Amino acid sequence: MRRLAFLAALFALPSAFAAKTLDIYFIDVEGGQSTLVVSPSGQSLLIDAGYTGFGGRDADRIAKAAKAAGVKRIDYLLITHFHSDHVGGVPNLLQRLPVSVFLDHGGSIEDGGKYPDAYAAAIAKAEHRVVVPGDSIAVKSIEVTVVTAAGKTIERKGEANPNCAGLVPRPADDSLEATENSQSAGVLIQFGKFRFGDFGDITWNKELALLCPENRVGKLDLFLSTHHGGESPKAIWALAPRVAIMNNGPRKGGDAAGWRTLTSSPGLEDLWQLHFAIAGGKETNVADSLIANVEENDSGQYIKVSASADGSFTVLNTRNKHTKTYVVR
Repeated sequence: MRRLAFLAALFALPSAFAAKTLDIYFIDVEGGQSTLVVSPSGQSLLIDAGYTGFGGRDADRIAKAAKAAGVKRIDYLLITHFHSDHVGGVPNLLQRLPVSVFLDHGGSIEDGGKYPDAYAAAIAKAEHRVVVPGDSIAVKSIEVTVVTAAGKTIERKGEANPNCAGLVPRPADDSLEATENSQSAGVLIQFGKFRFGDFGDITWNKELALLCPENRVGKLDLFLSTHHGGESPKAIWALAPRVAIMNNGPRKGGDAAGWRTLTSSPGLEDLWQLHFAIAGGKETNVADSLIANVEENDSGQYIKVSASADGSFTVLNTRNKHTKTYVVR
C-alpha cells in the first residue's frame, strides 16, 4: 500500500508542476511603473522600479509584492526608460532586494547618451546588458521577447492592421517623441497560449511603427496601458486584449482620452485600474471593484494576475479581494 501511495505521489509531480501559474504583480507606484513577473519556475523579472524618495515608498511596495510572491532576489531588472517614475527607485530597491542582471535600452537620449548617476553606480556593481528588439530575456519556463528599444521596433511579419487608416506620425521634434518615452524597452511575455504586452511609455510614433501597417505583436490576453493610459487611439486596437491594466496614479495618467481608447478597444472584457483617476470623475473610471486604490492616499494595494499555460487567467484586486477568472476562449 505504501508503495502504491508513493508511486501515485511520484506520478502526480509533473502534473502539479505543470499546473503552476505565471504571476504578474502590478505595483502601485502612484503613476509610474513597477511590474513584477514571476515565472512558474520561480524566476523573477521586475519591469521598472518606480520613484525615488517618499521615504522609500515604492521600494517598500515592491518588496511587499516580492515577499508575497516568495521572491528574495530579482533575477532581471528591466528599466524601460530613464524617467524618474521608472528608474528613480533603483537605489531604494537595492537596499531591500538584490538584483542579478540589469537590462535597459542604452544611455538616455535626454542626457547625451549617459546613464543617470544613481543608476550608473548600480550597474557598475552588477551584470548589465543593453537589449535590442528581437532579443530574448532568459526567464525560465516563459518566453520574454524585446519588441521595442532605443526607438527601434522588432523586425518581423505581422497581420495587416485595418485600424491604421488615417493615422499619421507626429513630427520628430514633438514634445513626447523627442524624449526618453520614445526609447522605451517593451516586451511581449508568453506562457503557453497566454500573451501579455508591456511596452513602457512608448509614444504615438513608436506605437505606429510597431503596429502599423502590420501588427508585429499579435493579439494579447493582457495589456499594460502605455504611458499610464494610452497613446495612439486605434493602433493598439489590433492587439485586441481581453483585459487591460492601467498603471495610473490618482493625479497622474488615466486621462479621459486614454481611458476611452482602452475601454472602446474591440474585444476588451475589462479594464482594471491601479488608482481612481481624480480628473476623470465617475464617468471615466471603472467600477470601484476593479480599482486597487480608490482614495488618493490609499496604502498602495496592487493587482495580481495569475495565468495558466492554456491561456486562462485570474485577476485579483488585493484591496477588496475581488477576483475574476477569464476562461479559455
